[in-house]
Amino acid sequence: MKIFLLVSSMQDGGAERVAATLVNAWADRGDKVTLVATFSGRGTCIYPLSARVNLVYLADLANKQGNRVKTYFSRFRALRALIRESRPDVLVSFLTNVNNLTIVASRGLGVPVILSEQTNPLVDDRTELMRLACRLLYPHADAVTLLTAGVVTQFKRMMPGIRNLVVLPNPLPAELLSQRRPPPDASGRKRLIALGRLHAVKQFDLLMTAFSTLVPHFPDWDLWIWGEGPERASLEARIVELGMGERIFLPGRTQAPWLEMVRAHAFVLSSRLEGLPMAMMEAMALGLPCVSFDCPSGPRELTQGGQDGLLIPPGDAGALAEALSRMLADEPLREELGKRGAASIQKRYSLQEVMRLWDDLFARVGALESRTHRADGEGSGCMQGRPKRERSGA
Repeated sequence: MKIFLLVSSMQDGGAERVAATLVNAWADRGDKVTLVATFSGRGTCIYPLSARVNLVYLADLANKQGNRVKTYFSRFRALRALIRESRPDVLVSFLTNVNNLTIVASRGLGVPVILSEQTNPLVDDRTELMRLACRLLYPHADAVTLLTAGVVTQFKRMMPGIRNLVVLPNPLPAELLSQRRPPPDASGRKRLIALGRLHAVKQFDLLMTAFSTLVPHFPDWDLWIWGEGPERASLEARIVELGMGERIFLPGRTQAPWLEMVRAHAFVLSSRLEGLPMAMMEAMALGLPCVSFDCPSGPRELTQGGQDGLLIPPGDAGALAEALSRMLADEPLREELGKRGAASIQKRYSLQEVMRLWDDLFARVGALESRTHRADGEGSGCMQGRPKRERSGA
């Protein structure tokens, strides 16, 4: 099967990590896979990709067309030409901006389109104009996927007309579980770790404040926040203001997040909103005990309602400090939550299980039929089920 997966960029982020996991798995089993990065600034890919994956930067194609003004229209033309010339069996798109671009660029070309919402679409920060665009364009997709079941009913009300709405969680990377915990730090220091873009929605300033209140009681614990983003300067200033320069660290972006996880002793998620947070899922799969705000979707599903991690009211700094204090002070609790969470996450979100769900969806939208049609010859009449869509140029 010829699969195109489109995402904004591959520089960092949970959705981008998921994109790398999926394209690698599809390519390694024999599918012909192209990963298209649509970001006008191009960027680079920090995630390991299989040699079988064809990575395409849409900005490069737009420039080859002679239009060096990196506009939405130039990328639209470049993407439409790429789809028309490559004739994929299915288009899979991640993230709202990319989803809308994919729908517009593929109209009339006869390729099944699957849009994937990688955040909670009910509470994210998309503008009213973007919400209107989604409301108008999403019904033209062959399927739309959501990460959790809890948002389905409201999403249907928000986006009437969608033909095929599917709950499809993100998978754990297969190589994740090969990580091994290193020997204990000779200094005896312990790490509380957080990962994510340095953005206001992650509320790392609130996390820093909560942790700073615990420092006198836990002299052997440090807070490490891995990631990069627009809030770096303000977060660095906050560390100075709190006098935490030797206890709170912002080491930047890491290309080895799992290694940093296995070096840590507990994980914390302080976000205001999430979809199905990959960093937390991976941390739990690796046996890290987790403390998380019970934001509108994601952490509750991952922890099975708080059975496998400590859930606290969203935005409550006092509750966050209290939960962290409990976690840091209680090693048996950390061990119990780590073991229970790892067993549950590894079972529910294995790559094998999620790949099966994707294959079911490919069959549902006709992508497998398209592949059969090509193998047997177009117009052979050998296909059954959903009729093949007409392809037309533009």
